[in-house]
Amino acid sequence: MRQIRFAKRLQHLQSNIFADIDLAKAKALTAGNQLIDLSLGSSDLPVDDHIIEAIANSLYDHSTHGYLLFHGTRDFRQAVAQWYEQKFSIRIDPESEVLPLIGSQEGTAHLPLAILNPGDFALLLDPGYPSHIGGVHLAEGQVYTMPLKEENDFLPVLTDIPQEVLSASQMMVLNYPHNPTSAIAPLSFFKLAVAFCQQHGLVLVHDFPYVDLVFEDNQVPSILQADPQKSVSIEFFTLSKSYNMGGFRIGYAVGNAELIRALRQVKSVVDFNQYWGILNGAIAALTTSQAGIKARVMKFRQRRDIFVQALYKIGWHVSIPKATMYIWARLPEAWSDKSTEFCAQLLEKTGVIISPGAGFGKSGEGYVRFALVHEPSVLETAVERIGKFLYEL
Repeated sequence: MRQIRFAKRLQHLQSNIFADIDLAKAKALTAGNQLIDLSLGSSDLPVDDHIIEAIANSLYDHSTHGYLLFHGTRDFRQAVAQWYEQKFSIRIDPESEVLPLIGSQEGTAHLPLAILNPGDFALLLDPGYPSHIGGVHLAEGQVYTMPLKEENDFLPVLTDIPQEVLSASQMMVLNYPHNPTSAIAPLSFFKLAVAFCQQHGLVLVHDFPYVDLVFEDNQVPSILQADPQKSVSIEFFTLSKSYNMGGFRIGYAVGNAELIRALRQVKSVVDFNQYWGILNGAIAALTTSQAGIKARVMKFRQRRDIFVQALYKIGWHVSIPKATMYIWARLPEAWSDKSTEFCAQLLEKTGVIISPGAGFGKSGEGYVRFALVHEPSVLETAVERIGKFLYEL
């Protein structure tokens, strides 16, 4: 009997930092360890009541229970266009420049299927979010990583990209505020990136889930503010971070109409759309008071300050992030090239789960990422355990 043979592309998908952490967490739970999970950026805060009510009310409307095709999402797409214009002063056509998604991750994973032919290069940030690489491998493309260094404010140096790579490249993926480093990019950099992509015939993809999780009145631009004609750009949003709706799987793409149409073609053979009631909840989120966002940002800012202060007390000095729900921390010297081993031993000996920088790319080695997804008292307990772990060594 002939054995089942799998596609070669699966070889590139065997390792995923979050899947690996989930497996390690399951083993630790089975062993009876008391865990504090700071590995995944899934907010512990609740969804606002008016959003839940909009979803709940939809459940009793039987007309919402069937398949939802693109034209049925019109109200949601109009809400997106309205939100975008109010926030960034950019006009968006809800018919041709908006596409509902199951989170921004769907966009970054599926868009390469619409852009890359086998062997084409995609220019990706290193460190960067794992689905960016995964999508390129699914499309049988090649990855060229743009190293992000602290001395460059974790922005890529575009002029370092070799010409032979550029000539075979089709897309560049950016992500600011950045996961995992928490760096933000100024509009001047986005303008430079747009001009670079226009010059070299590249699609410019901007993954933008942390648009609202920004501290100290820092301003984070949309890529379309640097490309108002939408000549080469597409931007992905999600309601997972701003509205704590991670489990509802709702996001959207905004940008160049041809890119939106191409992504829609890919999506049409993969799935339909979310349950209508979830879109009704998303409409409520986007079109009503945004006061809840401000309250959540204040909570994460408080957590950031408490966590950084606690790390300082145990002698671990880190940069204070300007955005996101993460702390990107350079490891102590003894662990400078052992981020995966550090995280594994920390979990085994303390029950604290964090993400190794190496899981986000080669340039992430020497760092770890903390997700501030617990109340301050729990975060302080986590740092106490970390301090004992470091002291015992």
